[in-house]
Amino acid sequence: MKNEEGAHELDLSGLNCPLPVLKTKKKLSSMDRGERLFVVCTDQGSFDDFKYFCDHSGNKLVSRERAEDKIFFLIERK
Repeated sequence: MKNEEGAHELDLSGLNCPLPVLKTKKKLSSMDRGERLFVVCTDQGSFDDFKYFCDHSGNKLVSRERAEDKIFFLIERK
């Protein structure tokens, strides 16, 4: 999965729970409503963590995909 044009990007490879979600939350708080954030993680637990985070924060999980040892997320700011 590749970052879509115009989306912010956050590479959190090598970080383990809870850092990927915490750093994503911080980045989203500095963005405007409707902007999108492309996140790259290697922590396999983040696949479910980001779904839970988006469901409870109101942000939209546009997509999530596993490819080899990485997980890619596209999140739209609420």
